[in-house]
Amino acid sequence: MKATRLRAAGLAVALLGALVAVSPTAASAAEPDAAGTTPTTSCTTDPATPKRQFRAMWISSVVNIDWPTKASQTAPDRIAAQKAEYLGWLDLARKLNHNAVVVQIRPTADALWPSPHEPWSEYLTGVRGQDPGWDPLAFIVDEAHKRNLEFHAWFNPYRISMPAPGGAGADITQLAPNHPARQHPEWTFAYPPAGVAGSRLYYNPGIPEVREFVQTAMMDAVTRYDVDGVHFDDYFYPYPSGTHQVPDDAAFAADNRGFTNRADWRRDNINLLIQEMNGKIKAAKPWVKFGVSPFGIWRNKSVDPLGSDTTGSQSYDIISADTRKWVKEEWIDYIVPQLYWYIGQYPAADYARLVPWWAETVRGTRVQLYIGQADYKSGDPAFGPFWQNPRELSDHLTLNRAHPEVLGNVHFSAVQVKANRLGATDIYAAEHYSRPALVPAMPHLPAKPLLPPVVTGAQRQDDGVLLSWRQLADGVGPFGRTTSYAIYRFDAFGLAGKCGFADASHLVATVRATPGAVQSWVDTTAEADKRYTYHVTALDRLSNESLVSPPRFVR
Repeated sequence: MKATRLRAAGLAVALLGALVAVSPTAASAAEPDAAGTTPTTSCTTDPATPKRQFRAMWISSVVNIDWPTKASQTAPDRIAAQKAEYLGWLDLARKLNHNAVVVQIRPTADALWPSPHEPWSEYLTGVRGQDPGWDPLAFIVDEAHKRNLEFHAWFNPYRISMPAPGGAGADITQLAPNHPARQHPEWTFAYPPAGVAGSRLYYNPGIPEVREFVQTAMMDAVTRYDVDGVHFDDYFYPYPSGTHQVPDDAAFAADNRGFTNRADWRRDNINLLIQEMNGKIKAAKPWVKFGVSPFGIWRNKSVDPLGSDTTGSQSYDIISADTRKWVKEEWIDYIVPQLYWYIGQYPAADYARLVPWWAETVRGTRVQLYIGQADYKSGDPAFGPFWQNPRELSDHLTLNRAHPEVLGNVHFSAVQVKANRLGATDIYAAEHYSRPALVPAMPHLPAKPLLPPVVTGAQRQDDGVLLSWRQLADGVGPFGRTTSYAIYRFDAFGLAGKCGFADASHLVATVRATPGAVQSWVDTTAEADKRYTYHVTALDRLSNESLVSPPRFVR
């Protein structure tokens, strides 16, 4: 038999072995439900170690909140300093068993990449429009992926400037010389009006050319970089300031599309932005997720029977964001309401009332629900006595467990997570993020099946157990391409049943796929005098999981 035939025969045997060697119970454990969660109807699972949960922190670039820092702009080697700062945030994310980062790359109609449409962000160099001498976005996406963290590119669609004196305020001449707003001042408005404290510039959402332009500017990053998600925050129309009105009379007169009610027209402008942006993302890269992090109250039920049992400001009315519609129409893949309030005794916006409302809102849709957490309030006396409770944030995550629709959390923001005031980060990390977790799968997005890996070696060495494996038929024919791997470890020898894979109790790591046929990882937590059984699964970039590999025993 020729060598090529021998190799083909070997591959066939390996494929067959991989498919039949997995016990039926283990195989059934890998079949995801609509949220990508392993079925647990016959298994007792630990709610503190879910197998799938979105975990991330926001990394803000605007006014140098998180990254890059203002201090880095004057460092002897600015680029090296900014790279090191960012890697520090990724190290923190991994330490906390996060599986994603949400990084602001277009904070004020500018760019943290060499955009052909918009100027370089001032938050890189301290100078509006100045070339930083490197491509930050290429670096931050690549480094996140090396650590097997999803990268969600956070854009602010319409904000052009921050208030003076730090920002350009309402003075368009203070923008970068090549700024599109200087070329098209008719696209902009100042709110509140120029001369009023806090005034800044916005693109006018009611102008069709503006909507097309901001989408084009954002899509440049989507098409050119390997982002996993597109993320909008809660800034659409500006939040109200006093009695000042948004100056959009001319835009309403020119293109009201038959609307006679200004508020309905504004909401439709934002609806069009969301619907069209989703369509463009999916047309370019169907696997890229689209999510929005809105203000936490859609409407109060005293105003609308579909609203929540709250009395606070309403995004539907104050910023023209009909967030409930976006969910029901499935124009987005996930939603992260900013529930920045404590539990109980706060009728305006009680966390314990809002979580059930949002859970009910996404129920029956394909939209996943993650909750935005206010780490910035924890331990800060300015926010009152309830936020002096070091367990407040952990209690939020415990409350979420009662609502299966809640599939994760995003924490605002990175510097606050790191600050760990009152030890609150340590508490919620220990109680809720003690094990790794897979990102929730999104079955409505296109995917191909994956074959299970074949573990080819497991040997003890001074620093632990070196595990090696191969991925079969990776990206070949009907099979998908593997992006990462999940590694499960069981004490002693034996075949694991389906319940062993139902939560993350035995999930010891997730690792990024590397170039080459042979993959490897060292289990540095393995004890020298213990016997172990290892299994490996393959995951695509949407975290769809293969069947488990045949077991590999280590004496």
